[in-house]
Amino acid sequence: MQVDYIIVGLGLAGLAFSKELERHNKTYIIYEDNSQNSSIVAGGMYNPVILKRFTPVWDAISQLKIAIPFYEDLQKEFKSKYHHSVDIYRIFKSIEEQNNWFVASDKPLLSNYMEPKVIHEKHEGVHADFGYGKLKNTGRIDTKLLLENYRSSLKDRKLLKNESFQYNNLKIEADSVMYNGIKASKIVCCEGFGLKQNPYFNYLPMQEAKGELLIIHAPNLTINFLIKAAVFILPLGNNYYKVGATFNWKDTTQKPTESGKEELLTKLKTFITVPFKVVDHVAGIRPTIKDRRPLVGVHPKYSNLAILNGLGTRGVMIAPKAAKLLYNHLECGEPIEKEFSIARFS
Repeated sequence: MQVDYIIVGLGLAGLAFSKELERHNKTYIIYEDNSQNSSIVAGGMYNPVILKRFTPVWDAISQLKIAIPFYEDLQKEFKSKYHHSVDIYRIFKSIEEQNNWFVASDKPLLSNYMEPKVIHEKHEGVHADFGYGKLKNTGRIDTKLLLENYRSSLKDRKLLKNESFQYNNLKIEADSVMYNGIKASKIVCCEGFGLKQNPYFNYLPMQEAKGELLIIHAPNLTINFLIKAAVFILPLGNNYYKVGATFNWKDTTQKPTESGKEELLTKLKTFITVPFKVVDHVAGIRPTIKDRRPLVGVHPKYSNLAILNGLGTRGVMIAPKAAKLLYNHLECGEPIEKEFSIARFS
């Protein structure tokens, strides 16, 4: 069997790169062993504002110009709803935060997203003495449904191999790679924190950040926007809400923990006062980099071995642009933007 590309891993990075290949009529095969699930359990929100300091997210506007059409095209292709517009209400803790919001909302990069006023709406079961700051033109991507649909499509087209990729079986030649009878021009590694077991790229400084989320049912809570306070609470419909997320730099297992659950519940109860029931509890490992920039580029020794990884907490925004940068580099020789490129670690 011969293809243009082998892709290792099928989270948002693998999906975005394979779609870029399809756009250019390139052939591929994907290896996925379901060992990484950060994309599936992610909140899926896109938002160009850092809500702790009211400052712009790095490169967000450029990323969103590519990401929004990308997900809307996938909706049309699979006749399913992935992109949901959702406003974000940031609970203010003080008058000082209100004033900082007004200053930030006047800045050119943020004025299209931050409403320059304090929202004093009353919502049953939500404690917000100082009101809210409202973000508009934000939303979420249903990454779980998207990946389920995409994997099903790949299986139907026989483009997905549900097995672990064994790098010791990979043979790299000058102009091709060979793996278990499959010949390809190039291989792209998108395996999330599985990078730690990748002998070609494990020199890169990835940190595993475990995140845990809850799904709750709260019949008396009737909000149609995301609330950000000590944790976020995101409406899923029918009075179900996603609550998250924890950050744990020491535990690298993907199992939900009682301590993670208690942390989320304790923080949630600081601003939600109506009864609710926990109906699900999930965990995943975020592949994060210390400088909070992705890992995009080509191996320093093997020009046909590439990486697309390290999307961190903003994968839905970063993945489509990062995939485009990598493709244009591999196929057209275009330079990768410095803050995306793994060359910063050479």
